[in-house]
Amino acid sequence: MDENSVHNPLLWGQGSGHANVRRKTPLSVTLAKWILKIAMLALFISWVALMFLFPADFVQKLFEKWIQATNGTVFGITGSLFLLFSGPILLIAVLSIAYLVVSGEEELHEKKASKYPSFRLWTFPVLVDGPFGVVSAAELIGILLFVVFVIWAVYAYIMSILSLMSDQLTFKEKSCLFLEILGLRFGLIGMFCLAFLFLPVARGSVLLRFIDIPFEHATRYHVWLGHLTMLLFTIHGLLYIVAWTIEGRLLHEILEWRDIGVANLPGVISLSAGLLMWVTSLPPVRKLNFELFFYTHQLYVIFIVFLALHVGDFIFTMAAGGIFIFILDRFLRFCQSRRVVDIISVKCLPCGTVELVLAKPENLRYNALSFVFLQVRELSWLQWHPFSVSSSPLDGKYHISVLIKVLGKWTEKLRGNILENSEKELPFSPHSQITASVEGPYGHETPYHLMYENLILVAGGIGISPFLAVLSDILHCVREGRPCLLRNILIVWAVKRSDELSLLSTIDMDSICPSFSSKLNLETCIYVTRESEPPLEEGKVQNTLDFSLCPTSKRCGMSVLVGTGHTIWSGLYVISSTVGFVISMGLLDIFYINPFHISSWWYKGLLFIVCMITSVVIFGGLVVGLWHLWERRILAKEQFEDDKLNIDKAEHKETVAREDSHLAKLTGIRYGARPDFKEIFETVSKNWGHVDAGVIVCGPPTLQSSVAKEIRSHNFRRQSDHPIFHFNSHSFDL
Repeated sequence: MDENSVHNPLLWGQGSGHANVRRKTPLSVTLAKWILKIAMLALFISWVALMFLFPADFVQKLFEKWIQATNGTVFGITGSLFLLFSGPILLIAVLSIAYLVVSGEEELHEKKASKYPSFRLWTFPVLVDGPFGVVSAAELIGILLFVVFVIWAVYAYIMSILSLMSDQLTFKEKSCLFLEILGLRFGLIGMFCLAFLFLPVARGSVLLRFIDIPFEHATRYHVWLGHLTMLLFTIHGLLYIVAWTIEGRLLHEILEWRDIGVANLPGVISLSAGLLMWVTSLPPVRKLNFELFFYTHQLYVIFIVFLALHVGDFIFTMAAGGIFIFILDRFLRFCQSRRVVDIISVKCLPCGTVELVLAKPENLRYNALSFVFLQVRELSWLQWHPFSVSSSPLDGKYHISVLIKVLGKWTEKLRGNILENSEKELPFSPHSQITASVEGPYGHETPYHLMYENLILVAGGIGISPFLAVLSDILHCVREGRPCLLRNILIVWAVKRSDELSLLSTIDMDSICPSFSSKLNLETCIYVTRESEPPLEEGKVQNTLDFSLCPTSKRCGMSVLVGTGHTIWSGLYVISSTVGFVISMGLLDIFYINPFHISSWWYKGLLFIVCMITSVVIFGGLVVGLWHLWERRILAKEQFEDDKLNIDKAEHKETVAREDSHLAKLTGIRYGARPDFKEIFETVSKNWGHVDAGVIVCGPPTLQSSVAKEIRSHNFRRQSDHPIFHFNSHSFDL
């Protein structure tokens, strides 16, 4: 057994062509990173504290002094509020770019195996059942902070309103005045929540990359914030409706579109669009008709535009920062998704799962635990569906793979098209060619699965797909001597029927790393839940039905604009768009708004939105164009020609063509049983000892809850010589 045995972490192997000594980070880099972190933390805390304490009287007085001191500038009160409420988050985004550039592309060499295992707030499950799903301690703190903020703000505003009530007013007048002012305050609280709402769905934003939260995790925060924001805006609208009904002027007020002050009709339109999005996003509706949810959610454009018309430019600036970051991301995704990507090969497995192998450039960065969004134009021009990547970035320079299980109408059409094409002599005729557009990949900035010494992978059904990429990634790291801490891996996979075992044929561990068993302790447990006994050919994985299709006529790979893209280019894009927006607003104020005395709130709100969009399209679009030219130049240098692409395809075919993968031979299969996670974790605790053990779950919510419940129970009652389990979810629950 060599020096990289299972008893020694694979921090620095002896692979040729790779650094065999640990690189020491320069002091200047470390210092710069700490300064940037402290600056961003101070900015974020100040920004959040401002919104949290805004209802307090002393903050209101300071706010009035700030407005008086800055109102004389070219930008006026709009600039004052923008600098106060949107400036901090945009500055944090710029500092995040600087941090990512200073950090470099990979920080894995800085990670060490901890001698003292400890709990972590973001991987310790606290709530495992209920409307929020599995909630970590860090997420629970965030939820409580938002709840406390809303309760405190409502209380503070109610006390303030009551102190303003005059005894000279009648009870009816007092009631209507109270409802209208309280409705106004609920709208203000909703604007503060709206400031956060769009940040989690900016899929490839530098903010998500900096805090290393992938899009599939951040989506749930958008869902939670969406429910809270729409609840506040709905109460805001209802309070006004009740007050206007009591006063007998409901219809008049709803249809009013005043120039000076809040315009009511745009607010009604905005709230109506928001309510439609909210209702169709509720779980019963979303699960019953996902397409209805998807299409109605595009009404966010109506929601945002008419909100700006409703409140005007200076109030809209309270939430403009997060919305601007979302617009930046959305335009970049639009540019990336216009490219048609070659499908190198398509395969149908016996279980009905489809494997797509897509062309990609060599310089595309992604991690094994990544997602891509796919659009197949032959099926739909509007639908985009997320899928886990099933290949490691080390599997090949010019391809990326995804496994797609047939679960709905779209996936049924996809498989039907493939089977129809497979029956023809020519794989792709001009009239039956399948093309794809891709957004992503999206994922963690660093491969966190390589940063544990001990790893448990729990999958349900097609949830094994990302773990095949993880295994391949680990084996490549072992073979090539790349940084890797892992020494113990346990795979727990639950499937309904044995034909799903054919998914294992997509990875051949022996061909990737023939001597991995001397360097890794790998155990696998498979549970076939709906079959009481093995099929006739026990232990044999069925042959893959290979309908390899290679329409590489355009030789077009995925774009590198989104996901974990080039940091410098993405930074230039963000900075140029932000500076362009400030310049646009300044020029607009100097040459149009101030000279012509434009005072209509709704019109200035519209101009503000137009400046946001045009600055991204014009200033940011210029950088994107240069970025695209740079990308083409890089591809030309890499000589992305037929010979390299064919080599990559041949390597891929060689990897997946075997009937029985080594992983299939290693498995212990139990029929008619479900995983007993209590027994599994107890066994692991005895065998692994006092260590940090990462647990990654990919499967339905019930599987996540079961694993999280056992981890929470074990961590609470663990003995001193038992592992500390860290829960990580890799499920895209939209």
